[in-house]
This record gives sequence, structure tokens and C-alpha cells, in this order.
Amino acid sequence: MTREKVQRRFCLIGPTYPYRGGISHYNTCLGRELARSAEVCAINFKRLYPGFLFPGKTQLDESAAPLAADSERIIDSINPFTWIGAGARAVRMRPDVILVQWWHPFFAPAVFTIGGVLRLMRRGKIILICHNVLPHEKSMVDRMLAGLAFAVAHGFLVQSYGDRDKLLRIRKNAHVVVHPHPIYDFFATGKLTKAGAREAIGEDAGPLLLFFGYIRGYKGLAYLIEAMPLVRENVPARLLVVGEFYEDKAPYSDLVDRLGLGGVIRFVDRYVANEEVESFFVASDLVILPYISATQSGIVQVALAFDRPVVVTDVGGLPEAVAAEKTGFVVPPRDPVALASAIIRFFGEGWSSRMAPFFAQEKKRFSWEAMAEAVDGLSRLIEKM
Repeated sequence: MTREKVQRRFCLIGPTYPYRGGISHYNTCLGRELARSAEVCAINFKRLYPGFLFPGKTQLDESAAPLAADSERIIDSINPFTWIGAGARAVRMRPDVILVQWWHPFFAPAVFTIGGVLRLMRRGKIILICHNVLPHEKSMVDRMLAGLAFAVAHGFLVQSYGDRDKLLRIRKNAHVVVHPHPIYDFFATGKLTKAGAREAIGEDAGPLLLFFGYIRGYKGLAYLIEAMPLVRENVPARLLVVGEFYEDKAPYSDLVDRLGLGGVIRFVDRYVANEEVESFFVASDLVILPYISATQSGIVQVALAFDRPVVVTDVGGLPEAVAAEKTGFVVPPRDPVALASAIIRFFGEGWSSRMAPFFAQEKKRFSWEAMAEAVDGLSRLIEKM
């Protein structure tokens, strides 16, 4: 190991492999990037969510090609003794900077305890990387718990200006850096053609829309379904809804039936393994995020990796991640007519070829290298204080 690589030591605290999902992927990608110029260690969970709190089928990544990473699995989300143990282990790792993934107040007591041990032992600067400052379905209890966790942090990195404002209302005068969610490009092999991808997922030629990711009410899928009859009056587009339902599927199925869209909308109701993601994005022409609330979304960054334009709603940090009329369109939330109009415009005015030249530059803006530089810059700033 070179002298340069051991000058600084980062300790990452949060889920990584064997856990599935965007935050695990994020933590792993960030660790890999930081390891290019620093020493990196990771403390992981041995139990993330208790089973009764997790709405999906499994919390573990069952992909044939998982995004693997080395970590010490110490933290049990409901066992306070493991929080103390994780804090003590982090102290022994002698980090300069501790990067904690923050996304839900359920984990506030664990973050507070681990951070408290590190603070007590004066070991390293604690930075919370916030995926959601507050959850989408928030309450006053959530705000109080977030305040508890935020009290132990020396600095924060958020991924939208809206989240920065929320954070500053909870902890005034916090040291906050805003940096966008980086690109998820590890799914892309570049080996699939659109025709091959369509064959792999069982779709024929023709305009194809994609809604991707787990389904909950705040993602606004119902508005997209309601937009489809208007779309079909002008464009013979089909819609793929790909992701596990974290709520009752029946209202969505009933809406599809009521609107006579049974042959137009196809549900793939499951978590998609890493090696399958490429097929769905390469097969699709346009990715739709009809959210009614958001902070940011990893789905936009997956679409960017595959040069796929998006239609997003004007909520949270989504507009910040889309270069309007370069990598996508931004429309008002809760508006099926606006969604339909953007989709019709995309196909009717040939926006696929018009947007194609802009993706290479946007990928640079959302690189993991830029994220690592933002983290390092924030850490050096708070170390001087």
C-alpha cells in the first residue's frame, strides 16, 4: 500500500453487501471510490430491519452478480449493546472521518449511540450522508429522532437543496454541503442491444415506457396509469412497471382494469437482480418518475447510466438531477395530463435523438469521483474547525 493511500482513513457505517437496494449500492460505490486515494474500512449491519418492519420479501441481495464489499457486520438495529460495540470498534479503527448513511429515523438511536462513543473518545469527524433528511411519510416523532442523530454529527452531505433546508430547520447552523446523487453505472455492461433486451424481457418493438423501483404511494404510479389512455390516443406506447410492491397491489390492478389497459401495462412485481437491470433499461425508450414527493432518486441515475431520457415531476431534488430538454422533461406532480403531454411530445417530436448528445457531459457531473471530492472537501473543512 502506498504512502498516499494511508494518509487518510475513512470508516463507512451503514448497509452494504449482503444487503440489497440503493443505499447498500451507494455505500459500496462510495467506499470503492474513496479507496482510490485513502484507506477505507466499513461497519455493516448484522440485522438491518426487524422482519415485521420490512415490507419486501427479503432484505438480502440474491443477485448472481452482487455488488460485493468487505465489511464487519456488527450492528443490530434493535440491540443497543451492538451500537456500543460498533462505536468501540470504530474507535479502534482510528479513522480520520466517519461517514454514516442516514435515511430513516428508525436508526436514530443507533446513530446517536455510535456517534456518542466516537465523540467521547475524540476519534474522527462524523459526517452524515443524508438520503432522506426525513422520511416521505413523516411525523413529529421522526423530526425529534432525526434531531437526536444529527446532534452527534460534525457535518452533513445532502443531495438536494430541499433536503438542505429541511436539515437546517432541525439543526440550525449545521455544516452542510449539497452534492447530487452520483450515477449508478455498475449495472451497465454495454453488451445488450435494444432488440436483445426486448427479447430478454419478452417485449416486442414499439414505444416502451418504464417505471422502475419499489412501489409506494408517494411515487405517484396511479397518476402515470391515469395518463396512459391519453398517451395511447397519440402514441401506441406500452408501460412496464418493474419493482416490488411495498403496499397493496390491488388498487393499481383495479385502476388498470377500469381504464381498459390490461394489454398495455405489464407489472413485474419483484425485486430485480443486478444482472437483470440492464435489460429493462436498454429495452425502454423513456423512464417515468411521477412522484408526488421526493428528495432525490437513484432511478434517475440508473437511467442516466443507460442514456435513457426521463420524465420527472417537479418535487424535491428531482428537477436538480435532470437537465431540462437535454436529459428529460420536468412536469407538475399529480397531473396525468401533464405526464401524458410530455410523453407524447417526446415521441412525437423525436426527442430521443435530440437528447442523445447530452448524456456524456451529464455523467461527468454525477460521477463518484466528484462525490468523493465533495466528501473529502467537507471533511477537511470541519477538521480545521
